[in-house]
Amino acid sequence: MPYTGIKENCLYIDDLDQAVEFYQGVLEMPVISKSDGRHVFFRCGSSVLLCFLPEITRQETTLPPHFAYGKQHLAFEVMAEDYNDTVSRLEQKGVPITHVQDWGNGHNSIYFEDPFGHVLEIVPKGIWE
Repeated sequence: MPYTGIKENCLYIDDLDQAVEFYQGVLEMPVISKSDGRHVFFRCGSSVLLCFLPEITRQETTLPPHFAYGKQHLAFEVMAEDYNDTVSRLEQKGVPITHVQDWGNGHNSIYFEDPFGHVLEIVPKGIWE
């Protein structure tokens, strides 16, 4: 099948305003849609990060119900030449880096958590090539 990528990724959260504060305010992802009491969606490059309240979306009647709980993981890709600056900007904003991974191929990635405990990662483009 001729896939071109994953268009949407989803995290389940418990506070929409806190998600906006972190994903827009700290990670600088523009809000593209917000529905109070249900979701907030962010632009992330050519993809969309969906943040849903799981207690609402598990009861969906117009779309297939979906939900999750616990620590979820996403990796955000940046251009290789922007990787060090991105890491520095996160540190300057007070985001604690929880792990630095040396992948043994000349690339590192960093891990950190969002306010909901989700494990997020910054990877340089080319890490899987």
